[in-house]
Amino acid sequence: MERDGELNHFQLLEERVDSLIQFTEAFKKEKESSIERFRIQEEKIADLKGDIELLLRARDRAKQMISSLLTKIEKLEL
Repeated sequence: MERDGELNHFQLLEERVDSLIQFTEAFKKEKESSIERFRIQEEKIADLKGDIELLLRARDRAKQMISSLLTKIEKLEL
């Protein structure tokens, strides 16, 4: 009888270990997935920063051109 109890304990322990292994594997996969999503988001952020820089430069050029045009118009009025 006692041997059956010991076997049940070992069987229960084995099931718990198997469950823990499955949980750990699922956790590792989720971690890898999260790292990949983070990397993709970092790339998107870098791209958007580049876009912002281009837009800021274009805005500055437009300001300079408008200023130049206004100066020319002011000279015409004299």
